[in-house]
Amino acid sequence: MSRLLLALTPLVLAAGAAQALPVPQSADPHAGHAMPAPVDPHAGHDMGKMEAKPADPHAGHDMSRMAAPGDPHAGHDMTGMGMTAPTTPPPAVALSGPAHAADTVFGAEAMAASRRLLVVENGDVRTTALVIDRLEAVFGDGADAYVWDAQGWTGGDIHRFWWKTEGEGDLHGRLHEAEIQALYSRAISPFWNLQTGVRQDFRPEGPDTTHAVLGLQGLAPHWWEIDAAAYLSSKGDLTARVEAEYDQRITQRLILQPRLEAALSARDIPELQIGSGLSSIQAGLRLRYEFTREFAPYLGVEWSRALGSTADLITARGGDADKTQVVLGLKAWF
Repeated sequence: MSRLLLALTPLVLAAGAAQALPVPQSADPHAGHAMPAPVDPHAGHDMGKMEAKPADPHAGHDMSRMAAPGDPHAGHDMTGMGMTAPTTPPPAVALSGPAHAADTVFGAEAMAASRRLLVVENGDVRTTALVIDRLEAVFGDGADAYVWDAQGWTGGDIHRFWWKTEGEGDLHGRLHEAEIQALYSRAISPFWNLQTGVRQDFRPEGPDTTHAVLGLQGLAPHWWEIDAAAYLSSKGDLTARVEAEYDQRITQRLILQPRLEAALSARDIPELQIGSGLSSIQAGLRLRYEFTREFAPYLGVEWSRALGSTADLITARGGDADKTQVVLGLKAWF
């Protein structure tokens, strides 16, 4: 053991001496060399006239007359470019040419035809339609009968020729009465047309009558279709009629249509069994199925009632002033 301690002693003493010695600094590569001051790039130059900010790319330039960056009118004299309206009229030569510049290239006649075609294709569209509102057989109180009610038109969006016809007879073929109207129709709003013209009545067992017509037809709020008109006969009888109907869609093809009609007269017309005032009303419900939009059979019920002196005139001749009937019919349009 003593021999081991004697062997380790020199090693311990050497380690302590190494810790006590100072760590030498790295040698300076420039030691002993003379280092002159950095060379000034502007040495020998007069800097008195230089701008305070040498990095300014416009230093030394006169910027007093230059516009703001990005100004498209930079360098232009804008003193005469005011926004006020000109105080003098345009020179006469400015209005001496044709109304349409294209006439000078293609000719006035060719361009007139092109402009007419443009009007036709972009607004002056002509349409023709035939609408059969009711074509039906009627069963119930009184004799079984047939009824028709149709109308149509031809013309544009504003001006149209409109015609209407309706009538009834018994199923054995005898005609009771019929009427036809020829009307000029003018649109007075997007949903209403003012109509005027003539109406001719045909009665195999009574007098034929001619009427002047003034009416209003269109679409009322809540999608009620209204057809109202006043009639002045050649005999001086003033009557009126109002019809209203509404399509309530149950499905895309099944539609329930309530329909109302009222007739009025200014005075008694005994030969036509019409009394003064509100002479009659009709109310009906029709359920139709649209195989297509243009073809829809229906089944319904209709109640009609003569009122006031009209009921008295009908019952005096053995008629029935109150009727309830089942209707089977077709609605179509082309």
